[in-house]
Amino acid sequence: MRLRGRKGIRESLEEQQDLVILQPAQYKGQWARLFGNDRPIHVEFGMGKGQFISQMSVRNPEINYIGFDMYDELVRRASEKARAAWGEAGADSPPNVKLALANIERIEEVFEAGEIERIYLNFSDPWPKKKHARRRLTHPRFLQVYSRLLNSRGEIHFKTDSETLFEFSLNAIADSGMQMTNISLNLHRDGINEEHVMTEYEQKFMGKGMNIHRVEVLVGEEVFAEYNKSRLDKYGMRSGGQQ
Repeated sequence: MRLRGRKGIRESLEEQQDLVILQPAQYKGQWARLFGNDRPIHVEFGMGKGQFISQMSVRNPEINYIGFDMYDELVRRASEKARAAWGEAGADSPPNVKLALANIERIEEVFEAGEIERIYLNFSDPWPKKKHARRRLTHPRFLQVYSRLLNSRGEIHFKTDSETLFEFSLNAIADSGMQMTNISLNLHRDGINEEHVMTEYEQKFMGKGMNIHRVEVLVGEEVFAEYNKSRLDKYGMRSGGQQ
């Protein structure tokens, strides 16, 4: 993927120290200190132009968000989205979101074990060729990394328009021994699901009538225990049998 950005992109990013993190590894184990609180940290790997992470941060001010991308130009565009979103909310600077330049291949250099609570993977590159399967962000080697970085309430939320990537991901998640829930083969079947913040890609694919696939993965022991306790209620059942 090549992006043609404006001149002076790096200089522009360096001037946004309140929002942009160009060397995120320096905050490994220190993200709570950077945010100035101990609120849960949710991250998006591959944030693109930043619409999702920006809107999520406005919608959920009690959560700290970090958006990651490996391209300077996308971080710049995301910074514009974040400032615009929070400007409409009446804030001079986004208070609970950071945008970081990083390659997910080296994400363990950025976080300590158990430092984050939720990972969003939205419309990740499907890497359709079989020989490139290890590059998919839902490959078991990445899932193992995520499981180390997530805390006891850790979850992974994954969305894609690619049916083949979704099938691969469901199998990879199952083979990794993780619990899946809220699986959807067509997230917006009954119209736009207002509970979910849409990405730029999602809006584009919806406009073409394409199905959006989604799954939530329960990784942390605490959140899994809660799910295991309530799963029978989900289907109107009790341990003693069907109601």
